[in-house]
Amino acid sequence: MSILSAGTTAPEFSLHSTPDQSVALKEFRGRNVILAFYPADWSPVCSDQLSLYNELLEEFARCNAQLLAISVDGVWSHAALARERKYHFPLLSDFEPKGQVARAYGVYDEAAGVAQRALFVIDGDGVIQWSYLSPMGVNPGAGGIVKALEALPSNNIQKALPADAVQENP
Repeated sequence: MSILSAGTTAPEFSLHSTPDQSVALKEFRGRNVILAFYPADWSPVCSDQLSLYNELLEEFARCNAQLLAISVDGVWSHAALARERKYHFPLLSDFEPKGQVARAYGVYDEAAGVAQRALFVIDGDGVIQWSYLSPMGVNPGAGGIVKALEALPSNNIQKALPADAVQENP
């Protein structure tokens, strides 16, 4: 199976973000979603990639987008990683059945038993607008994500008001 492409309806899922909480894609209808599949918690490339995205959360929010990171690691590994690295976005566990969501998106590496490094931008209607499969050892950065978000016709980008447009309360 190959990576899902633009124009495809994003497969629905619900994955654990903590041992007792789940996050479902349908919860974000009306907002753009960035799905960042990555191979493993604690690996240097994955940690660098997720740290970059953590630094760009305000930019993603400006584009009305929620970042969701997905790997086959368990929730306890995710919790430790998020706590240590101070991540402020959900790390979702595609643990059991292992890789089920990665398979649905066409990014599960059977031989390695992990999700491939893949990115998806999904619009508020649940349609994939952009996808990218990166080599496993390469941090794909965020340029493609930002360009894809800014190209969406309904991204509801929050534009700053000019200074003279702000009125003081009388």
